[in-house]
Amino acid sequence: MNKQRKYTIKVSLIVALGGFLMGFDASVISGVVKFIEPEFALSKLQLGWAVSSLTLTATLGMILAGPLSTIYGRKPVLKVTAALFAISALGSALAPDFVTLVIARMIGGLGVGAALILAPMYIAEISAPAVRGRMVSLNQLNIVLGISIAFFTNYLILRIGQSGTSLAHTLMIDEHQWRWMLGLELLPALAYFGFLFLVPESPRWLIMKNREAEALDILKKVSAETQALKDIEAVKNSMSGEKKKSKVPVKALFKPALRLVLTIGIVVAVLQQITGINSVFFYAPMIFEQSGIGTDASFSQAILVGITNLVFTVLAILFIDRFGRRILLLIGLSGIAISMFVLALGFGSATYTLSRESVSSLPEHIDKVKAGQMAGKTFHSDIAFKRAIEENFGTIGAKEVESDMITAAISMNSLMILLGIIGFVASFAISLGPVMWVLFSELFPNWIRGLAISFVGFINSGVSFLVQLVFPWELSTLGSSTTFLIYGVFAAIGLIFVWMLIPETKNKSLEELETILVKKDPATDSLPTK
Repeated sequence: MNKQRKYTIKVSLIVALGGFLMGFDASVISGVVKFIEPEFALSKLQLGWAVSSLTLTATLGMILAGPLSTIYGRKPVLKVTAALFAISALGSALAPDFVTLVIARMIGGLGVGAALILAPMYIAEISAPAVRGRMVSLNQLNIVLGISIAFFTNYLILRIGQSGTSLAHTLMIDEHQWRWMLGLELLPALAYFGFLFLVPESPRWLIMKNREAEALDILKKVSAETQALKDIEAVKNSMSGEKKKSKVPVKALFKPALRLVLTIGIVVAVLQQITGINSVFFYAPMIFEQSGIGTDASFSQAILVGITNLVFTVLAILFIDRFGRRILLLIGLSGIAISMFVLALGFGSATYTLSRESVSSLPEHIDKVKAGQMAGKTFHSDIAFKRAIEENFGTIGAKEVESDMITAAISMNSLMILLGIIGFVASFAISLGPVMWVLFSELFPNWIRGLAISFVGFINSGVSFLVQLVFPWELSTLGSSTTFLIYGVFAAIGLIFVWMLIPETKNKSLEELETILVKKDPATDSLPTK
């Protein structure tokens, strides 16, 4: 490995820590929801808000990051992003109430949105063409790794908190497990901020600001001097072409010629979220607890979700150019639909019966008299059983005892639930997860691609926010079986849509795809322009 390659890898790995923090920050909340719901006496929609608020401000972060990095540079805005992660971690961990927690999470959301835009942008601008694809993929892998590490550290903190050791007591991990889960992000956030001092400014930004000598010095570290000079010339030519382009109005998106590609883009953007991926990532322990396996097992099984996501994301990167986008979507959506129907069947066939023996074995903090009033009765849905718990323990008390009561009463195939969740995550990670963004980069004509991707990306974020917000309410109102059945139906509809309307884009140039997907103007017999 030559000196330039090593330098590129070092810089790319540092900047890709932004992707790690993004993944960690987004999914660490999965271990927190169990604790904050009773502590802050949250309604189901408030609980959903605690999770989804990050996605809301992430959208704003995505909008602001690009223009701010153009004005002030990529590196300074990346430092601000690292600071936002640190502030969010500390604020979330010390939050005295629900409102403060949400505000801290929303601050982190700004960092998430900025990292999503800036990290891959910077890596692409610093990397030589021969390694650009692999270097940019480091950011996606770091996002997935961050998700997996969050599941693992949540479980680790849970076990330490339950260990009864002097360390757990001294650090108050036993009393404040969820605060440690959120606060742990402060360490990688501070490390990210410090490491960013070791990376240079983006050479493309320096050229934009007429600082070509500085840009050349940086580019010579990632490629030969002759190539560096060519790259500078190419950037200058590209900037010259960009200046000549007039701004594309939003209404251009709705031209009849673009109807097909816009429809595909919107449907895929909605489909990626409405099949429930962030419900699983952000509420994994809660879902597993509904199967009656208990808190410890639910957190440990969440780790399997992260590992599965990581493995199948890597497979998707390996297969997307070999097998094609359409075939991965068809395979993935089939798997998603089947997995969701398995979950619906598993939860739908569950029964809940408290025996006298199971009542006596309940943890000490649960009132045995109140629990005994439910003994001997069989409930055929989780909704009916949860309502009975509320009637006996009250709304607040029910939040504290629900998990233990379900564990004691449920009769179901918990392995079916585990396989359904793992199958769903694997199917998503090899299809809708990575394929959506590849499709977006290929579907839209050159002259409107930036605007179109921003538009469908905004829709994707909006649907993600809504799915996260209403999931706890769905579980408590519709029940687990119906909730997953709805996700499965959406996946089945999406499968039909992909089969009928989405063509294969593999091995086709952007110009070929434009000819196939964008209708000609009958008056001129040519492809439309802005």
